[in-house]
Formats: sequence, structure tokens, C-alpha cells
Amino acid sequence: MATTIHSMSTTSTTLIDGKAPLRQSAAAASSQCVTLPPLPPRLPLQQKRVWNTTGYSRKLARNVAAMATGEATPEAGPPDAEELIKPIQEAWEKVEDKYAVSSLVVAGVVFLWGSTGLISAIDRLPLIPGVLELVGIGYTGWFVYKNLIYKPDREALVEKIKGTYKDIIGSS
Repeated sequence: MATTIHSMSTTSTTLIDGKAPLRQSAAAASSQCVTLPPLPPRLPLQQKRVWNTTGYSRKLARNVAAMATGEATPEAGPPDAEELIKPIQEAWEKVEDKYAVSSLVVAGVVFLWGSTGLISAIDRLPLIPGVLELVGIGYTGWFVYKNLIYKPDREALVEKIKGTYKDIIGSS
């Protein structure tokens, strides 16, 4: 614990355990130190929300300016609940066997819930997620090489997808 004292003009500095001492003179500190301005105080949550909506306000202002110049802009508002529910109600009225459809929906929800649990259990096992990720990357590379690189292969894939689509939907 060596202590050394050096005298410099009017101030003295002391080194203790190799650490630099703090400057005591404000005039000496201002000539050698660069200070940053203090950060502004944290804003309450309500004022942050105002900042998040400024982007929306700018879009709204652009739409108003475009309408003032005579340009037509599409509606960007959220869809009404009635617009979303009405097609579903019409489709439900067309269904003949409502018991079977509702059973399929319940079975689908149970299947999704069970598969989510299975995937999370597999994800917690060591090494398995990494191995499955490598398998997925390898299969993606093989699929791209086999079906997407060359034009005849791409065309064959598109035809196969269109054929499967027609088999599922049916020809009208």
C-alpha cells in the first residue's frame, strides 16, 4: 500500500493502490474533462403512448393531404366485427351436420393443445432441439436443391401443387 504524493503547482495528487485520485479543482477538471449533459427524466407511461401514436398521426395527416389533392386512398381502418362474423354465420348455416363439424373443431383444439405440450417436452430434453434443428436445415437444403434450383423442377413442383389443390377443392 504505497502512497506517493506529488506536488503539482497548487494541487496535490495521491495514488493509493494504483488508483487515480479524483481532481479537486473545478478549473483543472474543466480543462481536461469532457462532460455529457444529464439524461432527461423518465416519462410516465401515458406520455410514452403519445409518442407511439405519432407514427399513426403522420399516416393520418398524409391521408388527409392526399384527399385534399384529390387522390383516392383506400380505407385503412380496422374491420368491423359484423364484417368478420357475418361470413362465419353464413357458412355455419350452410353446414348440414353441425354436430360433426363442432366435434372436429373440439378434436382439433385438443390436438393442438396436446401437440404444444409434446413439443415443449421435447424442447426441454438436452441435445434433441439442436438435432431436430439440424435435420430441418438439412431437409430444407435438400428440398431447395431438388425442387427450386432448376426451372423444370420448379415447374413440376408448381404443377404438383396445382394438382393437389384441384384434388382438395375440386374442379368448378
